[in-house]
Amino acid sequence: MALPVLPGNSFNKTLGKEKFHKSQHFDYSNGVPMMVGAKKPGIGGELLLGQKTVPQNSLFPKGEGSDAPSWVAFDRQVLCFDAYFQEAVTQSREETNRIRKCKIYFYLEDDTIQVVEPELKNSGIPQGTLIRRHRIPLPAPSDDQFYNLHHFNINQDVVFYSRTFRITDCDTFTRHFLRKIGVRINPPAAAPEDPYTKLRQELEDSMKPLRPYERQDTLKQFLEHDRDVLRFYCYWDDTQSMFGDPRELILHYFLADDTIEIREVVYPNSGRDAAPKFLNRSKLPKQAPSPKRQPGEITERTILNVFGPMGLGGRYILDNLKTGAVQEEFYKDCDLTIGGVINVWGRKVMICDCDNFTKEYYRSKYGIEDFTPVQYKAPPPAKAAKQMPPYTGFGSEEDSLCSCQGLLPKPPQKDFRKLMEKDRHGLESNILRFVGKMLTDNTIDKDRTFIISFYLSDDTITMFEPTQRNSGVIGGKFLERSRVKKPGQELFKSEMSEYYKAQDLYVGAKIIISNQPFQLVDADDYAFNYMEQHAEEFPRANIGTILSKLRSISEDKQKEIKRFLAQSDPGNTGLIPYESFRSLLADTGCQLSEHEIMMLGRTYSLREQPELNVGFMLAVAQDHLRKKHFESFSAMLRAFTHEDRDRTGHLSTKEARIICKAFRLPLADDLLRALLQKFENESGNMDYNAFLSGINWRENPSLPLLPDEALKFDVDWNGEAVRPAVITVNYSLLLDDVFGSVGNSNFS
Repeated sequence: MALPVLPGNSFNKTLGKEKFHKSQHFDYSNGVPMMVGAKKPGIGGELLLGQKTVPQNSLFPKGEGSDAPSWVAFDRQVLCFDAYFQEAVTQSREETNRIRKCKIYFYLEDDTIQVVEPELKNSGIPQGTLIRRHRIPLPAPSDDQFYNLHHFNINQDVVFYSRTFRITDCDTFTRHFLRKIGVRINPPAAAPEDPYTKLRQELEDSMKPLRPYERQDTLKQFLEHDRDVLRFYCYWDDTQSMFGDPRELILHYFLADDTIEIREVVYPNSGRDAAPKFLNRSKLPKQAPSPKRQPGEITERTILNVFGPMGLGGRYILDNLKTGAVQEEFYKDCDLTIGGVINVWGRKVMICDCDNFTKEYYRSKYGIEDFTPVQYKAPPPAKAAKQMPPYTGFGSEEDSLCSCQGLLPKPPQKDFRKLMEKDRHGLESNILRFVGKMLTDNTIDKDRTFIISFYLSDDTITMFEPTQRNSGVIGGKFLERSRVKKPGQELFKSEMSEYYKAQDLYVGAKIIISNQPFQLVDADDYAFNYMEQHAEEFPRANIGTILSKLRSISEDKQKEIKRFLAQSDPGNTGLIPYESFRSLLADTGCQLSEHEIMMLGRTYSLREQPELNVGFMLAVAQDHLRKKHFESFSAMLRAFTHEDRDRTGHLSTKEARIICKAFRLPLADDLLRALLQKFENESGNMDYNAFLSGINWRENPSLPLLPDEALKFDVDWNGEAVRPAVITVNYSLLLDDVFGSVGNSNFS
């Protein structure tokens, strides 16, 4: 019995469907109109009956490999195959076909293929890139698909655009990669020999020179040493001639053909015309000036006798011993040494020094190690110290100094390297913040607290006074960001003034700002951690330096420390309160500053960090979101649900933090990280529904916060921020590090 058609039911399958387009099968590929997709989906992008999707890229087993995209996972990873193809030659008698070897590169990141043929000498055919890098379709009838990784193996054929390539071998990386993905690699095969190439090689091997006793192989020297030039710095003493003076020369020796070129060093305002060259490039004879020679006296070949007429049909005999030849010696590279004197057409030129390339050449060829230069001129007189006028008081000292260094004043140069290295980068603020107190007899000013911030990027200081209720003092900015000079310096002087640096600021230091002395009494955790990480720059934060000071104390002070520790730790637990530890080091006269005592306490302390309540953290988060008018909770829920593919209601903490940063959630980074950790389970995933419900101040408002409680997560530190305090100190470990086992036995 057929079911009745109830209201709301319909047999129309297109009901609710929104896409009715038909997939396009024609497109342009490399500028040619062609059918690109006969197996594309049908109406509305839905597959037809019996139709399957064709993968566009190489497929790997699910669950293996990294989750990164292919262009990241396989970046710069290329498979290389050795292959060859046979090309027919129709218009040649010497050859009928030609074997051309090439390289096939398969790029794993996007399945593109490139075919390159190495260039051979005197091949006569265009070589290089045969097929540019792109995805190559399979041969017909599967031309709607493309080659992927599984189509390549050794000792098999691949067809690229109707040309068959035979793969013979691959490199080591390709062999290891194919084995890791489970491909059984075939044994390598040898490429057949090209008949014409073999014939050409046999002809070249059978060639012999016409006269082997007159071999002059200058091409090898030219190819090996082309553009290789030895440079020597020379000196010619021409003071004996009229109006003569010492001359500085630069000698260039060309290794390609053993020629020499000399140029003169002409200084500005020397009174000499700058000639192009002192000696043109040519071979330099040792016996110069040489006597004049008759025409035909110096020849390359010596003829003994001539038979018959000269020219066609005539014969002659050459003198292979060259008995009548005139031998002329020229300077070689072995004749040029530092300290030696060469004859340059009657001028005695001394070689004094050479460049680094020349030194390396003589070191590798002749084994010479001594390249001590010859001093041929007196050292230049010392430069007179430039006297700078005193500071006038107008503008900054750097700006006034630049107006005295040149005719055109330039702005003072900043240390951009330091600015880029020590500028704010992410959570690294590179700002050291201290708590300062006024050193004054005024009872009102004694209780005033100042936040002193030191910027490491440009050594500037700012001061801010937090507002205190019923103090009678209006807080706010006390010092604009600027560099602060150290006290006790003369104002109008020629030298630059000294400014406060990061090493001058530490807990217990006394500084003077605007003629008012201050004492630093505390610092934030970032300042302590930064000084600990850069202990080589901050000696008062170097635990090794502090321990060396403790090791130098006298025996009387050691006994005093022993009595104090015995009274403070009657149970012999090895622990002592921090206040007792601080008073011990301050009263015994160990010459330790307040900052060094705090560093010892931080190093040998047992820190206790209170556990924060989740409800209190959510209340602080809702208070921040309410002040910033943030209400995009529904959009965040859709983003979390979209990333949750399995609909488990949980995401990794890293993905959740990325989504929060994408929506610009106005929460401090430490508060957001602490909240996400509170909603984590044992597997490391967090419940995003509970997280969004907890911070949604519209639907689930929390109790209002008191002003003092909200300061615990305030990003603007005011000197009273909550941090892990040093409560107890393990003095037994400290004694072991300072005095060793012997010292520990003395204090027991």
